[in-house]
Amino acid sequence: MAFDGITTACLCKEFSDRLTGARIYKIAQTDRDELVLTIKPTAECGGGQCRLYLSADASLPLAYFTAKNRQAPLQAPAFCMLLRKHLQNGRVISVTQPGLERILRFEVEHLDEMGDLCRHTLVIELMGKHSNIIFLGSDEQIVDSIKHISALVSSVREVLPGRPYFVPDTRNKRDPLNETEEGFDVLMRGRQVAPAKLLMSTYTGISTQMAEELCYRAALSNDRSASSMTAEDRAGLWNTFSELIRSVKEGRFCPSIYYTKEEGGRLGAPAGFSAVPMRIFADFPERFKEVRFDSMSELLETFYAQKNEVTRIRQRSADLRRVVQTILERDIHKYDLQVKQIKDTEKRDKYRVYGELLNAYGYSVPAGAKSCELDNYYTGEKIHVPLDPTLTPTQNAKKYFDRYTKLKRTNEALTALTAEVKSEIDHLESIRVSLDLATNEGDLSQIRQELEDSGLVRRHTGGGAKKKPGSDKSGSGKKGKARTPVSKPLHYISSDGYDIYVGKNNTQNDALTFHFADPDDVWFHANDMPGSHVILRAGGKPMEEIPDRTFEEAASLAAWYSAGREQGKVEIDYLLRRNVKKPGGSKPGFVVYYTNYSILAKAYIAELKEVE
Repeated sequence: MAFDGITTACLCKEFSDRLTGARIYKIAQTDRDELVLTIKPTAECGGGQCRLYLSADASLPLAYFTAKNRQAPLQAPAFCMLLRKHLQNGRVISVTQPGLERILRFEVEHLDEMGDLCRHTLVIELMGKHSNIIFLGSDEQIVDSIKHISALVSSVREVLPGRPYFVPDTRNKRDPLNETEEGFDVLMRGRQVAPAKLLMSTYTGISTQMAEELCYRAALSNDRSASSMTAEDRAGLWNTFSELIRSVKEGRFCPSIYYTKEEGGRLGAPAGFSAVPMRIFADFPERFKEVRFDSMSELLETFYAQKNEVTRIRQRSADLRRVVQTILERDIHKYDLQVKQIKDTEKRDKYRVYGELLNAYGYSVPAGAKSCELDNYYTGEKIHVPLDPTLTPTQNAKKYFDRYTKLKRTNEALTALTAEVKSEIDHLESIRVSLDLATNEGDLSQIRQELEDSGLVRRHTGGGAKKKPGSDKSGSGKKGKARTPVSKPLHYISSDGYDIYVGKNNTQNDALTFHFADPDDVWFHANDMPGSHVILRAGGKPMEEIPDRTFEEAASLAAWYSAGREQGKVEIDYLLRRNVKKPGGSKPGFVVYYTNYSILAKAYIAELKEVE
């Protein structure tokens, strides 16, 4: 969902409740367009210390409390130095929002160089590509801003030192906080526009999704125009609109993220977030899951962290996916050619029989014959043998034996090569499934390491001049490169309290099966397809004492984390871990077993509890 005026109103209340009367302790400009203010609230507001993150990034403007400390440059930019001069040790008097604009104003009281009390205002505008952080004097003149906007860039408003500050009203939108029922009713009459689009284009701070939510609450279809609404329809829409505005004025917010539900019941990507309940999501629990938060700051930090993580993992895995797909397509093409060539060698025994019969009955073949009919003493039937008329029967026999020998050698070589290519195809298919299961940088690092160890991609050598241990040419003061997050198998708790572990890639599968699991634990895997190794910890109990429901849940995990997820139901093999073997020299994740049980499991795991 868009960062709209209602989200900003929720933030304004949160900031006002926490920061009114607070002292600004530190100011850091951690990036070109972002600030981090370290603030000490009063005892009445909870005391302690908090960090306020403000970003005017055109692609992602944000404002929220955060516990994370961002690294600031050694030399502060000029704008940061200006804020430190005027606002550091200042006291926050108020945090306000003009109307439902995506603007927050922090009024700060401080002492100037002469010791006189004065006030300045720090304004953050959360308006997409027009976002900015502006520092104002007591006369509403711009002292400076984090982005300078000249008349060459914007003909509506210059944002430069010495210019007057004002909120541009380029679209002549109405303030929903001051709307009346009569004005709302007049607006809705005679307009050949869908009600949701009319609300979004008329009122400040109302996003497209919030406008659709209002129409949904009022049971209005979005495929009709406002002019076709009856008086009852207009009254119903006004009631939902006024109730929303009343909630904003009274500060009744309920920050929530709505996640999509995947086919197996797991939470998918965030579908949106809101400061107020969204019935357009909540009324469909089979499709969406609502997760509520204590504050809008916590929601925003979680939402954008998850969104960025998903985007980053998708981007980082794109190169690996491309490499795997390219090699896989090449190997499949090679395998098909090799299978066709092996099929062509199947006629080699016919040439051997021709040679043997010519050696046995060649005396009866007339010279210069192009073919002959000979008795096949293997079957007792006549067999037609083509001949080269320029060669003797003995020479023809030798020619057939040579062809037989060549095809035999070809078959033996191709059989070994085909088995090798098929093994690589299976390995690449398992890696492709592992890429689908990767959730963090650590998972991708393990997969890349596996590809490097297998010789499928070139190993990163680091290049460049050698550095002394612990040195860092970047000047950041940190030794070595950033640490990659640790990648661990997934951990679930069954309905009966049993621990179930799932490997996310071949490296984890091997470690889980042969180093973590006990011999009497139960091992699960999808039959004849790539997938995760799943370990059910038996806790010393024999298989007969483990509840059937636990077996079904472990099998469902093996089905969900396999290439057969989309099939709905998957055949799962399971057996004691002691009976699972790894052949010497085999590829990561490859195992063999000869006796097992089977179960048809549903790829559905929504009811299983994952341990973070």
